[in-house]
This record gives sequence, C-alpha cells and structure tokens, in this order.
Amino acid sequence: MLLWLLRGCFALLMLTLAIFAFTFCAVDLPETMGTFGGFAWALAVIAIASIVIFTDLREEEKQIATISSIFFGLLFGLFIGWLFGIGVEGVLTVFSRSMNLNTEQQSRLAILLRVLITVITCYVSISILIQTRDDFRFLIPYVEFSKQIKGGRPFVLDTSSVIDGRIADLCDTRIIDGRLIVPKFILQELQGVADSSDKLKKGRGRRGLDVVNRLQKNQRIEFLIHDGHVGEAGEDKLKVDERLVLFAKAVGGRIISNDFNLNKMAQLQGVEVVNLNEVANALKTVALPGEYLQVKVVKAGDQMGQGVGYLDDGTMCVIEQGRNLIGQDVSIMVTSVLQTPAGRMVFGRPETRPSSSGTHPVVALPKT
Repeated sequence: MLLWLLRGCFALLMLTLAIFAFTFCAVDLPETMGTFGGFAWALAVIAIASIVIFTDLREEEKQIATISSIFFGLLFGLFIGWLFGIGVEGVLTVFSRSMNLNTEQQSRLAILLRVLITVITCYVSISILIQTRDDFRFLIPYVEFSKQIKGGRPFVLDTSSVIDGRIADLCDTRIIDGRLIVPKFILQELQGVADSSDKLKKGRGRRGLDVVNRLQKNQRIEFLIHDGHVGEAGEDKLKVDERLVLFAKAVGGRIISNDFNLNKMAQLQGVEVVNLNEVANALKTVALPGEYLQVKVVKAGDQMGQGVGYLDDGTMCVIEQGRNLIGQDVSIMVTSVLQTPAGRMVFGRPETRPSSSGTHPVVALPKT
C-alpha cells in the first residue's frame, strides 16, 4: 500500500511538472517555443515518468547489490568526470588559442567535453561495479557486517530442511536469533519438485514452498531470500549441493540440512552443518538404567513377548513381556538405552515401583 502511494505521489508530481513545462513554454516563452513547443515538453515529461513507472513495475524483484552498484557507480563516475573536467579546461584553453575560437565557442566546447567525459566515466564505473559487485563486501551487508548482528553467523537452509518443516516450528520457539538465508536456486529446486508429475514429490515440494512462505511471515526471525551468486566462474553449472556449500562458505554461514551426503561434503570444505535430526535427538528424554517411565504399549515387538510404546518426544520403548499389555499404560523400569543413527531406543520391563509404604505393583491399568 505504501509503495502504491509513493507511485501515485510520483505520478502526480510529474503531471504537475508537465503542466508547468507547457505553461512555461507556451505562455512565458511564446515567441521562441509556442504552443507546439509547450506540448512537446509536456509530453516529454509524461513519457519520462511513464518509462520510470513501467520499469519499476516490470522489475518486481530488485536486488540490493545491483541497486548499490548503480548508485555507487554513478557517484564515482560523476566525481571522476568532475576531476577530468578540471583538467580538460587547461588543455582546452591552449587548444582554443591554436584554433582561434571565441569565448562562446570555447564555452560550448567545454560543456560538450565535460558532459561527454562524465557520461563515459559514469558508464564505465557502473558497468565495472555491476560485473564485480560480489567482490565488494559492503554491497552484501550480512557478509561484512555479520559481526555487528546479534547472535551467531547466518544459517543457510537447504532443500531437505525446508521440506522437513521443523525449522519453522523451531523458529517459533525464538531459539534462533541468527539470520536465515534461502538462496534462489533452492527455491527453484523446490519449484521443480512441486511441478513434478509424481504425486509424492509434488506434495513435498508444495510443503517446502509453504514453509518458506511461513518463514517470510514470521516476525520473530530475520529471513532473507538471496540471489545465490557468489561471483565464482562456472558456478551455475555446479550441482545444487555444491553451489550451496560454495554460497555458505562465501557468506560465512552454517548450513541447516538433513542430507547426510551434503553434511560430509560441507565438512570436507570447512563449512559447518546443523543437522535437524541430531538436534531433535539431543532434545529427547534422557533415561538411565534403573529409572521408571510411564509408557503406553501400542503394538507388539519383533521378538517373542515384546511390546512397543513411545514417549511424548517420540522415543521408542521396547518392553519385555509387554505384548499382553497392548493398549494399556504401564510403569516400566529402564534396563538399557541404545543410541542409533536413527535415534534413541529405550529397553525396559514392567516393574513394581518402590515407595515409603512398601512396593506397589504397577503392571497394567485395566481396560475400560
């Protein structure tokens, strides 16, 4: 809404300038310009305003690096053109004497040379900065000024972590205070998965896009979609994982991923990876042998007489002699804990819990 208000004010201002140009040329300077000249100047102002607004509407996704390159290139070009203009005046004085030019001709020639030099220096400066913008760290704020941002280094999300969706829930807890970055080539990969003919892949891709949209709307975090270019030659021909590692290394960030192969590749290149599965396992309940847990037996185990239940955090509990207790809540004593790459498993058996008044058998609750 604010952007459209700005565009409306700009259009109104340019229309006012067009009316002023027509009045100035047709009324104040009728002998030199006339009505036709007034219309011509008014149409020129309106045409310029239309081109500016059309360009603004056409380029919806503007990049701060490109805008900064144009701005600094323009300033640098004007400054260099002004310096060259000062030097040209001395040379022009000597040249005018040899060519027998009068004062008016000399002034016009000086203006022409100044404008020519300024235009050339502005073009060269802007062109160089646009082509080498990734080499200027001040054009990418989160690279150069990352130490001034509260929290650690930025996190770079990969496709698997976005599709997983737990990163959005993790951000809602406010435990992440660093900047989250999603490169555009990750979004393109998600779009490709969402457009797949396979129904399962299409669902995963759409869920990933929904997670990105959720992160964008989250006011508790700092979320950024980056163009993903780091200025390396031939980076567009690399695979997505290779580009992601290269990008994370360039911005000094850490990758959030569930991909085992990507984890190994990043570690070989000195890039840290945060695995969401490892984070989830680290937050699960710690059970020690001899402790008592309340578990509901939900199904039979693989071995004879075993029952299987789950804690609130999803930890699997294998219960000896628990097959006949399916559907009941039982108190088990932990006998051992097994840590596997897929998570933590707790082994136990139904047991009586000691108390001050003796022992209370806690085998099973009666079915209702």
